[in-house]
Amino acid sequence: MTKITFYKKDNLIIGFEVKGHTGKDDYGEDLLCCQLSTVAQLAVVGLFEIEKLKGFKEISDGFLKIMLEPKEAEQEKVQYLFNTCLQSFKSIIIDEEKYAKLEVKNV
Repeated sequence: MTKITFYKKDNLIIGFEVKGHTGKDDYGEDLLCCQLSTVAQLAVVGLFEIEKLKGFKEISDGFLKIMLEPKEAEQEKVQYLFNTCLQSFKSIIIDEEKYAKLEVKNV
């Protein structure tokens, strides 16, 4: 199962974590896992390669975590990207509760 957790502070999304493989299909054949990975990687590219933000990122097999300081996270384009990712994850997993779970935590 893939667990997706978005972190909010003072009503701002400051990061998210994607952990685990969905297990819906064999490794390399799992389209659900691929979709979730694509959305997560889009955030990495947008925040760290395009916008050159200095936040924290960790990526390994079955794991991706992004965290920003509130000063970086409060930028309108950052919130737009985080909210787009959140809504994309929600729409991808809407009928996939056996394979993926999403939550939003206040920190």
